[in-house]
Amino acid sequence: MAPSKALPVDYYTPFLSDLAKRRKPSPIRSLFPLEHTPGLISLLAGKPNPTTFPFTSFSFTAESPTKGEADVEVKIGSTELAHGLQYGATAGYEKLWEWFVGLQEFVHCRKKTEDWSISIGSGSQDLIYKAVAALVNPGDPVLVESPVYASILEEWPVGKPKPRVLYTVPAWQYGCNPTGMTATLERRKEVLALSREHDFIILEDDPYYYLYYGTAPRYPSYFNLEMEEPQTGRVLRFDSLSKILSAGIRIGFASGPKPLLDAINKHTATSNLQTASLTQVIVYKLLETWGYDTFIQHTKKVSNFYREKRDVFEAAMKKHLTGLAEWVAPEAGMFFWFKLLLTDDPSVEGDSQALIAEKAVKSGVLALPGTAFLPNDRKTAYVRAAFSLLSEEDVNEALRRLSKVIKDART
Repeated sequence: MAPSKALPVDYYTPFLSDLAKRRKPSPIRSLFPLEHTPGLISLLAGKPNPTTFPFTSFSFTAESPTKGEADVEVKIGSTELAHGLQYGATAGYEKLWEWFVGLQEFVHCRKKTEDWSISIGSGSQDLIYKAVAALVNPGDPVLVESPVYASILEEWPVGKPKPRVLYTVPAWQYGCNPTGMTATLERRKEVLALSREHDFIILEDDPYYYLYYGTAPRYPSYFNLEMEEPQTGRVLRFDSLSKILSAGIRIGFASGPKPLLDAINKHTATSNLQTASLTQVIVYKLLETWGYDTFIQHTKKVSNFYREKRDVFEAAMKKHLTGLAEWVAPEAGMFFWFKLLLTDDPSVEGDSQALIAEKAVKSGVLALPGTAFLPNDRKTAYVRAAFSLLSEEDVNEALRRLSKVIKDART
């Protein structure tokens, strides 16, 4: 097979929203790189003088992913601390940016020499919001993955614009979505072929990629698989550190075609300027100390933790909700997605909204009605329940209470 060729820069112009097309580079931030020119005296940016900052040093300890080893002590040097306390590049702290580029090569086999780039954001949700703003005008159609997406495209009404964007969360395909289906390798390749045939961009939101604990080998990402296509550049991937390092540290990164990341960076430059420099430096120092192999060891340790949590939750579901709910055990993430059996007639779709949002809360258990995840708030019997924090005792008590609420609703 011939090597994939990157799509030309001008290919992306029709995909950009009106807002993205109107955005201009920041007149200040676009000139930041020139400040590194030897001999140049910069009167450009209003950067505060670092001698006025009260912080003099930072150090921390982190748990070693390797069993039996002592905690890792990490010290942020003076040069790195200076970067962490000052305004930085819109796309991210350079050393962390480079580390993430290396991670995508290590995990997804995307070489740095290929025509793609990265942007660091304040969590992946920050980047997804900006990507949608860069690609979608108000009123534009957007595809969300569904078992019938292919036929929808083939039967799209004449005269109605086809969607330019498909939003998909691959981790939900490990038995977590409402249908309990798995996105097989063949299905993913079909999606990529459809993106080429019908000319749309795939937004691959994969925050649970490193929380996979299934027994079968994990399928390659769209970001990896598109290298088998005649051309690359139709996948914009989003990764998050929230689930594996810290939710509060708010760092995610997007990987994909540079023109789309440039549009995201223009948005960042006129909104929040950049992701916090200090948190980027802290994360970089930990990841640089670990290295890629140890980072992967850490993610496996975290995923095993959630597999055990999943097993506890499912055991409690079997004990309390057998005959009252249907589910498929997840193989990634920290949620169960299950259907309440509110009637004896399987053809009648129940509604979890009032039962979960009102009756269950009054009975002392809080979960999320499935309608929150469906277009147009349509009725559904599905519920999402998180199992990440609760003890075995609390899980059993919560599901015992929920069981009583369901039984009362069925009488």
